[in-house]
Amino acid sequence: MAQPQRAIIYQVEPLLFTPHNDYPFLKSTVFAQLAIEMSETAPEFQSATAIKLQTAKQKKETGDQAFKNGDVKAALLSYHEALMYLLGLDKNALQSLGVGPSATPQKDKDGKDIKEKTEVDDIIEKIYANMSACHMKNGNWQRVLDTAQKALDKNENNYKVQFRKAKALGEQGFIEKAVKILEVIKGKNPSDAAIYDVELSRLRMIDNERDKANKAKLKGFLNREKKSDKTEEVEEDKLVGVKPPTSATIEEVA
Repeated sequence: MAQPQRAIIYQVEPLLFTPHNDYPFLKSTVFAQLAIEMSETAPEFQSATAIKLQTAKQKKETGDQAFKNGDVKAALLSYHEALMYLLGLDKNALQSLGVGPSATPQKDKDGKDIKEKTEVDDIIEKIYANMSACHMKNGNWQRVLDTAQKALDKNENNYKVQFRKAKALGEQGFIEKAVKILEVIKGKNPSDAAIYDVELSRLRMIDNERDKANKAKLKGFLNREKKSDKTEEVEEDKLVGVKPPTSATIEEVA
């Protein structure tokens, strides 16, 4: 079916460059036939979606290779370009390609629609996950947090990304939140418990040092306050017994 439609397009193409008065009947007939063919299967829209999807995959692979080569900047650029092709793809066209959500989503025990993860969702998750790894190499912790969360929106059980999120939170001073995440994924993914324990120990050490610094600061402040109070008491003692000067009166001034 695709070959005849392609032939029709080639027949129409030369007519696009002819004056409007030439072959008016033939021109309208061919366009009408083309419109009917497109309305039935929309092959052009499907192929455009397929091309975007394939281009996005190639961009992701380019980014992966750049990351392996240590070129983080190039990797981030390729990942960003891949997302431009993926985000906003037509769901109906994706369904026709077999990579979109099903027309009849499954229900959970409460009768609510189960969010189906598609191939496109999987690619987007991996891209954001890899972007978080790039930002971690750059030490850009806020961007690590942002991209990690977007990956987790697609798959909350991605433990590598959960770890990066925890590390980003810890580096920004949110020790308690980071520790909580690490303890949760340690229970869910015991095979990497040793890695999580190392980070937990590091964060707790940082937290202890920070606590000591705060206590020392508070102690110094209290000591200064105490010293200031003693100084004021000494000054008051010096003033005891000192006769104040006699107030001037009109008579004395005169």
